[in-house]
Amino acid sequence: MTEHDDVRDLLAAWAFGALDPADAERVPPHLAGCESCAAEAERLRETVRLLDGPPIGGLPARPAAGLPPALLSRRPAAPRTAAHAAPYAAAVRGLRALLPEAEGRWATPVVHDWDVHATVAHLLAADEALAGRLGIAARVPASVLPQDTRWEDAWNRRTADVIAHEHGRTPEETVADWAAQADALLATPEARDGELAARAEMLMGIRLPIADHFVVRAFETWIHTDDIGRALGLVVPPPPEEHLERLVRLAVRVLGLALGPDAAPVLFSVSGGEQWVLGSADEPVQAELALDPVDFCLLVGGRCTPEEVPRGATGDAAAVRNVLETAASLAWL
Repeated sequence: MTEHDDVRDLLAAWAFGALDPADAERVPPHLAGCESCAAEAERLRETVRLLDGPPIGGLPARPAAGLPPALLSRRPAAPRTAAHAAPYAAAVRGLRALLPEAEGRWATPVVHDWDVHATVAHLLAADEALAGRLGIAARVPASVLPQDTRWEDAWNRRTADVIAHEHGRTPEETVADWAAQADALLATPEARDGELAARAEMLMGIRLPIADHFVVRAFETWIHTDDIGRALGLVVPPPPEEHLERLVRLAVRVLGLALGPDAAPVLFSVSGGEQWVLGSADEPVQAELALDPVDFCLLVGGRCTPEEVPRGATGDAAAVRNVLETAASLAWL
């Protein structure tokens, strides 16, 4: 492996400030003389900064060592949101930071049968349901559906209609509409006031407080940002820890509802996080299951299978398998 390849493999960890001192010292000198690595390093640092949210106490963001000042001047303002909407705001900023890398590559296959352009169109459709409940007008003509259409069928039809509509427009127009709709969501009173966001709404087949629907939007935006990054051969950092915790807690709640009160009880935990008993509250725990929080979110998001997700498990294998398979069945992304 060449020095260039070696340093390039270190860039994601460097962007997080997670390298040991010896490796950290190797990166800035290489960036000073390598334009491609400097651009990739700035993209990663900018994405990490955006995912972390606005600077604390008005202090400037941590500079990216070894990068030209011109590359550090782009600092989009972060919207003021309540804690429940902060993960969505950060996920939106992360996708915005990534999409310039798709220039000239919009037709790159991403996931399902979608290219990059269609994946952004899908997010335009996915955000639309919450936007509509909060009084934001749709940007794509309405789909014509029978009144008794199941929500899954209605959702599949709507996302197909929006993708077909957006493929008649330029990717830049689709991105602009997605971003404008996201900005409108983040400007709603419900995004800024936890009391207003406590109102429950039925969306995508589940009744949740609006605050939790913002977390669902964050979950899906991050998952598809990661999809696009992988398709383009770029590293997308996971959400910051406090945002990831919100995603995990919501996913566990939905998983508990899906399992129901009669499932064999399993003590479930995420690495370095909380523990929950899933299933029956009237029986002794029959198994223990531990997952990495990112792996758990990828499982719920349909990006890994119960067979391949890394886990620590003891006890009743059938009870563990039931939890993993139920988690994977929640995926509709």
